[in-house]
Order: sequence, then C-alpha cells, then structure tokens
Amino acid sequence: MPDIPTATPSPDPAGGKIFHCGPLSYTMRGLMVLFAWLLWGDFCFTLMETAGPSVLPLKLKALGVSNTLMQVIMSTLPGILNMTVCPWVSFKSDRHRSRWGRRIPFILWTMPFLVLCLVLVGWSEELTVLAQHHIPALGKMAPTTITIAFIGIFYVAFSFFNMFVGSVYWYLFNDVVPPQFLGRFFGLFRLVGTAAGSIYSYYVFQYAETNMREILTGGALLYFIGFGLMCIFVKEGPYPPPPDEAGPKGLTGIIKAFGKQSFSSRFYWYFYLMNAFGAAAGACGLYGVFFNKQMGLTLDQMGKLAAYGGIASLAATYFTAIFVDRWHPLRISAYNAIFGAVAGFGGWIWVVVTLPGYLYFWLSFGGMLVGRFGVVLADGCGIPLFMRLMPKSLYGQFSSANSIIRSAATIIAGLLAGFYMDSVRWFYDGDDFAYRWIFMWSWIFGMISAVFVCLGYREWKRLGGDDNYRPPAPWTESGFEEVADKVKSVPAKPRAVMLAMWLGFLGSVVNVILIAMFMYFMQRHGLQKAVLWYARTFIPLKLVMTALSYVQVIHVKRDIVAQEAGQRTRYGVPHHGVLLVNAIQGLVYFVVFWYQTAEMINLNLERELILFGMASLVSTFAGIIGVQLVRWMEREPETPALDSLNAPVQPA
Repeated sequence: MPDIPTATPSPDPAGGKIFHCGPLSYTMRGLMVLFAWLLWGDFCFTLMETAGPSVLPLKLKALGVSNTLMQVIMSTLPGILNMTVCPWVSFKSDRHRSRWGRRIPFILWTMPFLVLCLVLVGWSEELTVLAQHHIPALGKMAPTTITIAFIGIFYVAFSFFNMFVGSVYWYLFNDVVPPQFLGRFFGLFRLVGTAAGSIYSYYVFQYAETNMREILTGGALLYFIGFGLMCIFVKEGPYPPPPDEAGPKGLTGIIKAFGKQSFSSRFYWYFYLMNAFGAAAGACGLYGVFFNKQMGLTLDQMGKLAAYGGIASLAATYFTAIFVDRWHPLRISAYNAIFGAVAGFGGWIWVVVTLPGYLYFWLSFGGMLVGRFGVVLADGCGIPLFMRLMPKSLYGQFSSANSIIRSAATIIAGLLAGFYMDSVRWFYDGDDFAYRWIFMWSWIFGMISAVFVCLGYREWKRLGGDDNYRPPAPWTESGFEEVADKVKSVPAKPRAVMLAMWLGFLGSVVNVILIAMFMYFMQRHGLQKAVLWYARTFIPLKLVMTALSYVQVIHVKRDIVAQEAGQRTRYGVPHHGVLLVNAIQGLVYFVVFWYQTAEMINLNLERELILFGMASLVSTFAGIIGVQLVRWMEREPETPALDSLNAPVQPA
C-alpha cells in the first residue's frame, strides 16, 4: 500500500479541496469519477460472480450429479485454489511494480482466460456433441458424463483465474481511495452489489434451468467489457520500492516468517476459527434452492424473494453502516453469533410441517422484511471487524492467513456436507425431502463458530477493549502494535439497555394475549385439540417463561445500578445495540405471526398450529438463554491480558 502522509485535504488553487491517497490526488469531481468507475466495476463483477454459483447447482442436479460430487466441483476444488493461489498472488502483488500499478495487471492478464472459461461452462452440452463427433473415443461414452466432465474442468479453470482477481481486487480500494472516504465507499459498494444481485434475482434467475448458456455468456461478456473499462480508467499511483525481506530468503524463509507472524498468537486464531466454522456452517447453502423447491416455491418466487430482500437491504445499508462503527463490529458479531446459536435449531419445524406454497412464500417474505435490518447489520461487520482487530502493518498478510484456514475448512466441510446430504437422501430413498435437514448442519457449525467469537471477544476485552486495544504483534519487542487512529465505540446506554429488556418482556406478554384471542377462533373452527393444548400446555409454560424474562429484566437493572455505583456486577451489562434490534424486530414480527396463525386456522391446520406453538416456546426459551450468555460474555475481565498470551518472539 502506498504511504499515506495525511488524511487531511489540502487546498485547491481553484478554490476547492484536494484529497490524497499516497501519491494520488483528487478534487471532489475526480473523487466522484473514481467512485463511479469502481462502483460500475463492482456492478459488473457481482453479476458475473452471481451467475455461475446460482445456475450450476440446478444444471448439475438435472444431469444426475450427486451432492458430494457437486460439492467437489463447486466448493472443494475452488477451495483448494483459494488456499494456495490467493496467498501467492497477494504476496506477489504487494511487491509488483509496473506502469499499470501492482493490482490492475493481475486483473487484466487473467481476464481473457476467465471470460473464456465461463463461456465454455455455459456451452458444455454443445461442446459435448462437437467432441463426440470429432473424437471417436468419446463417442462410446455417455454424453451426460462428458458434459459433467466439461463443466467440472471449465468451472475449476474459471475459479483458478478468478482467484487472481479476488486476491487483489479488495486491496485496490486501499491503494486508490482516500482513507477518510473508505467507510462511505464501502457503504456505496454494498449498495451497488446488493442492487446487482437484486436485478439478477428478479429478472434473470427464473430462467436458470432453461437458459444456462445465455446467462453465463452474458455475464462473461459484461465482465469483460464493464470490468475491463474500470481497469483502464482507474489509475494506480507510483509505489515506493518493495520492502527488503529480513531473515532467511527463498520460499522456506517466506513461509517461516509468514507462520511466525500470522499464527503465533491465540487471539488471532479465535477469529481464524470463527470464520472457518462460519464457512463450514454455510457449506449446505448450495442446497438452499432445493430446500425452497421442496417447500413449494418456484424459481420465479425465489428470485422475487431475493430481489425484494435486496431492495430492503438497500434501505438498511446506510443505517447499518453507521451502527457498525458505533457499536463495534466485533460486539455485533459476537451478539449475533450467540443469538444465532441458541435459535438455530428452529429449522426443525420444516421437517414436521408442510404449508401450502403460497403461505410459505408470504411467511418467507414477511420474515425477510422484518429481519433484513439485522441481517444487513451482521453482514456489514466482516471486513470492518478484521480492519479493527488485525495489525495494520500486515493487514494483507493476516487476511491471507485467515483465507488459508477458511479455505481448508471450506474444502473439508464441502466434502462432508455433500456426504451428509447424500446420506440423508439415502435414508429418504432419494426423496428431496432430505433437503429440509440442512438446518441441522448450519446450526451445529454455527454454534462452534459462536464459541470462538465469544472467546475472541473476551480476549479483546482483556487486551483493552474499546478504550485501549492494541493488536498483538509477537514479532515486535513490545509484543503489541500501537494504534495510531483509535476509534472508540458508543458504550452501553443504561436507558437503552432497559428499553430493550422491557421490549423483550413485552413481546412475551403480547404473545400470550394474542394466543388467547386466537384460541377463540380455533374454537369456532372446531379445532378442539389445538384449543386444549394451548390451554393446558402453551399458556402455562409461556407464563413461566414470561416470569423468567421479568426476573432477567430485574437482574440486569441491578447490575446497571451496581455499575453506576462503582461496584462489581454479578454479570456484565449487555450493550443496547443488538438487543434493541432484536427486540424491535420481535415486536414487528407479530404482524407476520398474526397472518400465519389466522391463515392456518382458516385452513384447519390443527396439527401445524400445535407444532408452531411448540416452536414459539422453544424460541422464547432460546431468547432468555441468549441474553444470559451475553451477560456472561460482558463480564469485566478479572485481570488484563497476560504476557503469556502474546510472548514476544524474535523478528523473522
């Protein structure tokens, strides 16, 4: 990254301001042009990258490919490339010098090959016919087998060349965007990416099964033209000479230095493993389209849901970008991980319940709208979290270290996820009902990921937390890297904390009242078994949990009073941010709950009413457990970080 002497704009002789990023200088007009080209490039890049992963699972399944082989093609082999190619490209790019810069050449050199491979994936069936006609040996093979082989070969080759882009594209922003505009740029970046995904989902995805070659070819050509223009018009500045590598030379020396610097502190391992198991939790996401088809949705409906979700994300992105900085991305990630872990089992309901397709669509639509703010808030924490925690001097290297661990997890999890789904499908005699069990996979690995992010959060508090955190740096004499520009988060506000707690309690009370009202309509529809179950089981248990929620509110209040008096609290005082988001979303969700329950009563779905009542009880109890875990995590550390956490080592 070029030296950045100052983030303060200098005066423009013409009367405006000049903004600097190392040797690069921009007027406000020039900065707007830069943003326009970078965001246009992101639009084209997002559409190209969205096309393949969305279309190929459907095509491979239509060709009879097993879930395991699908994971090998779509996840495992690209993961191996990501684990090996990306660190090498990142290392070489940091040290590359040319008149085109150090990032853009890696994009331009690989662009023709990337585009060709993606086009060939789309035309695999036509290539099969051509190959069998001209190569007699292939004429004896089944056309389907050859097509699958072509898709696998071309997609892996596409992934190889795409690694060159993915390895350097994100670093380009740090090299050309003035640092005081990075936050706003990433907000716009997410907006454009979301808009591109929404356009694709709304207008294109419905043709994924019938027009694969047109979609992939169109995406490749758009990338070639649009992203290529961005590379031509965005200019990198001159860079200082690459640093001299200290210590042993050659590949062995580089690997040794990389390992000592990146893997010698357990603090960083917590976040490597958080991301690794988070990636493993998403390994079954490949089968989400089959789950939705099993629930009665068409591709058109899936595309509409994704598009509407994208539009909702656009509205939420501006506000979430502000709160990510104010509440700290690590705190948000830790809270969301806890609530996700305790509530993740909720997917069991779809193993025992099948609703009419239209009802499931509207429930999904309503739930998506209600939860979109929280989802966007969590998604916005990924890159800022690493920027706030990793040593700035070696940010790229630590990002590569994280990528290695994450890729290894992706490779292993991809294979195991395919085996898991094939095994469940075998149990169901090949029926696609098996895809309803993907929740179990994501829940288990999500819980493991939550454990590591909570351990990392506790260690972060010991290392100084909001006020005095310094990244562990075992290669320095002090063992820590000083932070030049500290960004303090907004501390927990007692009134907002209590508001969030009382809103959560109010949600339990409202739930009891609404159920009592709905029992009257159940009675009128002759659903006697459901009425008796709610009267004898649901209401008593819900009242007990409501009482527990009230006790929890009182205990949090006591801890706040103790903290304000300078006394030691029994548990920590939770931060108000995510608690408020969850509480407000929970209250707003009652609109969806009303529609869902009323419609099930009208359809005389007595069994389903009872099962959803069970799910409500489990959800309430999970919320209480989640708040208690957050309180435990927020306890003040008894001792500061010990030297043993980060024992200095000799610089490599």
